[in-house]
Amino acid sequence: MSPLSPLRKASSPSFSPREFRASLAMFATGVTIVTARTPAGVLVGLTANSFNSVSLNPPLVLWSLSQAASSMAALSTGSHYAINILAADQKELAERFASRREDRWTDVAFTEGIGGAPLLDGAAATFECFNRSRYEEGDHVIFVGEVERCSHRAGAAPLLFHGGRFYTEHPL
Repeated sequence: MSPLSPLRKASSPSFSPREFRASLAMFATGVTIVTARTPAGVLVGLTANSFNSVSLNPPLVLWSLSQAASSMAALSTGSHYAINILAADQKELAERFASRREDRWTDVAFTEGIGGAPLLDGAAATFECFNRSRYEEGDHVIFVGEVERCSHRAGAAPLLFHGGRFYTEHPL
């Protein structure tokens, strides 16, 4: 195997931001809600589809958040967060936590995970993560979490996101 070649600067993009977003929308993803609790006990949660596995040993996952997000301070300084992979019947939760509404936690059922991070009832899977590292890239921060506990519901169908829309079944 050869050593990594030196990095070079990328060429300027030959496309518009709108074209870039439209192209990214062609990649179907699952939908997650990242949750945490601040040291003062305030619940934090947001819908994210930028979730990916990184490593099996140690068990690492990643997700990203806009640097302008109001939850950035809480999520970047806290010791733990949870990534809740949503089930197909949780579309309303995905929309709720994607909005700017103040009452997003009203009547949301959850149990407390490591570090107080909420584990959403009915999620297809949950990953309880130690906030291992963060990397600023462009207008986002990439979070790498070391998974301390995980669980899943066998047979749970996932909520999907494609082309700017949620799907509870595979889009044909």
